[in-house]
Amino acid sequence: MAAVRATDTAPEMVVRRMVHSLGYRYRLHVRELPGTPDLIFPRHRKIIDVRGCFWHGHSCGRCRVPRTRRGYWRAKIERNSARDERTIRKLRRAGWRVLVVWECATVPAKRDALRRRILRFLERD
Repeated sequence: MAAVRATDTAPEMVVRRMVHSLGYRYRLHVRELPGTPDLIFPRHRKIIDVRGCFWHGHSCGRCRVPRTRRGYWRAKIERNSARDERTIRKLRRAGWRVLVVWECATVPAKRDALRRRILRFLERD
């Protein structure tokens, strides 16, 4: 697991390029915020968090529990999901709007829909 990246992952880079091409500028991985979110738009009080389907337990089908040590992996993914929920609650209580982008939404076939979703999120008040 030491080789698993926390920042600058391929899905995160897709989202960063997309947001930049829309003309928005952002900060990255602000440690002062709960959960160290991926993209932060301080002036708009908005956050985009990019999550890996496997590590965060998304129900898209990409999250298959490994055959070995199933108990460990199920518990780990459940802890990650619970932590994600707590983090989003803290951010919202602090006045931030949060958009979660799942890894499966960054595949080339779904990028147009993702682009529209991000644009709607960033444009609304």
